[in-house]
Amino acid sequence: MTNFPGGERSMRRYRLPLTPMADVMFQLLVFFMLASISVPYSLLPLRSAAAPATAGPGTGQAEDGLSVAAPGTAIWTVEAGALRAGGQRFELDRLPGLVAALANSGTTAVLLITRTDAQVQDLTTVLEALQAGGIASIQLATAGPG
Repeated sequence: MTNFPGGERSMRRYRLPLTPMADVMFQLLVFFMLASISVPYSLLPLRSAAAPATAGPGTGQAEDGLSVAAPGTAIWTVEAGALRAGGQRFELDRLPGLVAALANSGTTAVLLITRTDAQVQDLTTVLEALQAGGIASIQLATAGPG
């Protein structure tokens, strides 16, 4: 405490600047938000298969080099909250039954075509269901515009 010329006593106050603390808290918030978004999807094992040596009948490639589905391969289209298989639209909650039907029919591969309105979570749900159902080969493709 100090005495001022007027005889009043005053306590010295120390001010703690809060701006650096707010900056650190904001940086931590951004870091944890970004880390929590990427963690669940990094756990999905994705492998690429070797391409066939030559194109032609029975090799899985058309003559123009575009990939086509081989026999024993199911083609599914992933949409926003749904799945199209065999021309029918199914909600994602019916996936266990669809995957079981694939396994029972002897299908060992699935070609997933993602539409532009499909969310990452939709694709993740389908991939997890196929993996749990024992489907060994999964190929991903993106649908063109339109």
